Amino acid sequence: MKKQFTLGKNERLKSRKLIERLFREGKTISTNPLKLYYLIDRELFVGSNRERTKFKLSNLQFGIGVGAKFFRKAVDRNRIKRVVRESYRQQKNALLAKAKEKGLEIAMFFIYTSKELPEFRSLNQKMEIILNKLMAVLETKEDGRK
Repeated sequence: MKKQFTLGKNERLKSRKLIERLFREGKTISTNPLKLYYLIDRELFVGSNRERTKFKLSNLQFGIGVGAKFFRKAVDRNRIKRVVRESYRQQKNALLAKAKEKGLEIAMFFIYTSKELPEFRSLNQKMEIILNKLMAVLETKEDGRK
């Protein structure tokens, strides 16, 4: 059976409360030009099991931010978000499998910190590095306990 590399709406980080909590309590991993804020917990996303199956919530939710300070044009910011999103979409399956195996939920927020427009290949390599570091953090978690 072929693996699916989809990226649905249920994987987008939309909750304002969760985003605020992520920046307040979350930890960071940096690999230039990406900075990742993450929060790992057993029951991170709001909703009961019934709501979870009804809306098919994922174990991973993510967001992307690009500062307007260096990229004044929305066209450039949107292009960077598309490239980061595509890179994440192609590489998230290993992280998703690890999170499901451990019974954990992960909220992530990627921030693009460079002043230059990225090339897909270089950003893809950096995304791989940052997701591998996050998987190493997951390895140290014992059955979802902090």
